[in-house]
Amino acid sequence: MQPRHRAAGQWFSHVQTVDQRRSMQDWLTNRDSLTARLVARCGQFRVQRLSQHKALCLTDEYAALGLARVEKVHQREVILRCDGEAMIYGHTVVPLTATAAQWPLFRGLGERSLGSTLFNDPLVERGRLSFARLHAQHPLMRRIRAVLPQIQAASLPARRSLFWRKGACLLVTEVFLPAVLTLPVLLSAPESD
Repeated sequence: MQPRHRAAGQWFSHVQTVDQRRSMQDWLTNRDSLTARLVARCGQFRVQRLSQHKALCLTDEYAALGLARVEKVHQREVILRCDGEAMIYGHTVVPLTATAAQWPLFRGLGERSLGSTLFNDPLVERGRLSFARLHAQHPLMRRIRAVLPQIQAASLPARRSLFWRKGACLLVTEVFLPAVLTLPVLLSAPESD
């Protein structure tokens, strides 16, 4: 029998507890728009929306959202793809108490990127990143395997952070799929004299 805690993520403030690879740490710790980083590294970027509906938040989410217990939230799940290849599994939850005025575009995103909305809105503030290694029993890992059965990893690195807008929070969790490490590394342009 597997330990019970494996079904809930154990989130840390330091990335070294999650992944020792420098290349993965760069992906996990970068606070810029993940969408923009992916777009810069592939020919065709696509958001594949898997679902968007009301659902119970996960047991490792309610406290981060400021909720007293597990309760229903607005939930959105997507796969971010580069040239057809799955790179990131995205899971976003918003408390039901948040209003359309606080998060006006969330319900109507469809297959558009949430990241491009968040990073272009001057009213949005991002909280600290936290990191986890999600194991096979975690609900998000089960969902990933249901949609992407070719993903056979026993665990995957993930990060999450709260975004705030007009007093309402939104929790974004991003699970990094193995193919993300196959993307080209972008070198900075040399400085001119």
